[in-house]
Amino acid sequence: MAQVEIYTKAFCPYCARAMNLLSSKGVAPEETDITMDRGKREEMIQRANGRTTVPQIFIDGAHVGGSDDLAALERDGKLDAMLAG
Repeated sequence: MAQVEIYTKAFCPYCARAMNLLSSKGVAPEETDITMDRGKREEMIQRANGRTTVPQIFIDGAHVGGSDDLAALERDGKLDAMLAG
């Protein structure tokens, strides 16, 4: 199983959508809440090539993107292979 990391904020519907999709796949990602943590927010921006929106998702260290990107991978039938590692 691949290592999945997700940067989130409190009360973010897109974060909840991404977490629900990952949960439906049996994945419990390592979640980093950046709501009140400026240092973690800066870390996310650097890792995500300047993207500032949440969620930002990484699978095995590779930047996947946000909630819409994750949903597109699922729609295209590519997510399961990525999660398998």
